[in-house]
Amino acid sequence: MDLASVVKAYDVRGLVPDQIDAGVVRALGAAFAEVVVLPEVAAGARPSAVVGHDMRPSSPELSRAFADGVASRGADVVLIGLCSTDGLYYASGALGVPGAMFTASHNPAQYNGIKLCRAGARPVGQDTGLAAVRELAQRWLDAGEVPATGAEPGAVSTRDVLADYAAHLRSLVDLSGARPLRVVVDAGNGMAGHTVPAVLGGAAGLPALPLAVEELYFELDGTFPNHEANPLDPENLRDLQAAVPRAGADLGLAFDGDADRCFVVDENGDPVSPSAVTALVARREIAKERAAGRQAVVIHNLITSRAVPEIVAEDGGTPVRTRVGHSFIKQRMAEEDAVFGGEHSAHYYFRDFWSADTGMLAAMHVLAALAESDRPLSELAREYERYVSSGEVNSTVADAAAVTDLVEQRFTATGDVDVDRLDGLTITSRSEPVWWFNLRASNTEPLLRLNAEGADEATMVRVRDEVLAIVRGQES
Repeated sequence: MDLASVVKAYDVRGLVPDQIDAGVVRALGAAFAEVVVLPEVAAGARPSAVVGHDMRPSSPELSRAFADGVASRGADVVLIGLCSTDGLYYASGALGVPGAMFTASHNPAQYNGIKLCRAGARPVGQDTGLAAVRELAQRWLDAGEVPATGAEPGAVSTRDVLADYAAHLRSLVDLSGARPLRVVVDAGNGMAGHTVPAVLGGAAGLPALPLAVEELYFELDGTFPNHEANPLDPENLRDLQAAVPRAGADLGLAFDGDADRCFVVDENGDPVSPSAVTALVARREIAKERAAGRQAVVIHNLITSRAVPEIVAEDGGTPVRTRVGHSFIKQRMAEEDAVFGGEHSAHYYFRDFWSADTGMLAAMHVLAALAESDRPLSELAREYERYVSSGEVNSTVADAAAVTDLVEQRFTATGDVDVDRLDGLTITSRSEPVWWFNLRASNTEPLLRLNAEGADEATMVRVRDEVLAIVRGQES
């Protein structure tokens, strides 16, 4: 088994059982213990880790095998069972131990994977331990066994943290005094079907909130019988968009398979962009920080709308722009002591949540903002939708670097643009009407990804189509 095929830049992901089975994850668990769990333990403390899993048919067996691998190196393991990815981050942060979440997010049922973190939900990626975990596990798999250590195996116990997770989120956004709202939630047969009733309802024994929740596809089913649990694809929002106006609801929420991302639609069923959600939540977090006499830093990746840094600055905060990817966001969150961070892909990061991403907390901020307003969400969101975006447009090319250079040459010939290479190629107009675009190569496929934004629809379409004419003239 070549682990390089399943150990990606930020997580583990592959087909079960062809690429990932109990033997593979047992070796990965033992390696995780050696690389992350044992070195992090405080003097005099027991080495420990926490393991959770999603609703995929293979997840219970794989998570237990991983736990056995960790325990075989002398570390204790707490199994928290069914949880969302941000539920695992909660457990890692609250317990102060490294963690592993078994999920393949929105991938089809035959896939599974592992998201790893250090104590306090700090990320584990290729440069922060994941490569070392892969290399050690690969050595053992090649040898045919994980060598014994002579240490007494750690204890494996179980613990339910769902109610504690729900209570923590409610402590960060108080919805108890909000005006009544009706919300439709599409869980996509993923983990939101487990967490939403606990956080927004009474399933965890918490007091009732003034929310009427209409449930779509809350049955936990890792085969995803209704639609893919990937709200980034507009096709997977169709049922929610139809259900919201039909129910006379104030808004709709859609979560991905492991419920760490949340997408929002307004009362008309129209999507509210993740950039608008980022700006809305940023405004609330900045106000909280300034009320406490603190300067607020907000992180955003370079594909979010230019409205995000504009609004952050207008509200007295400091916007910080980063590359795309959660490892870059989390790194800058720590460096800047940022209160909040947002990505165009609907990942939202909160300092109050160990700087980890949680779609549920972002959803609660949207609910709170709407409840505090006497306007519908469509009007509220309009404040944050200042520009027109193309969304991500992919093109297949043989030489992404050469095509990107050609695009830069064509657009810089006028001399009336700014260019940066923070992440791919970003070109911004210096004149009116304003526009910008970013062209980035995929890390895993022969694709160029284009995102364009303009002051109006006509400007965005013109810029988008000019770039695509160059790119697709060079398609493989």
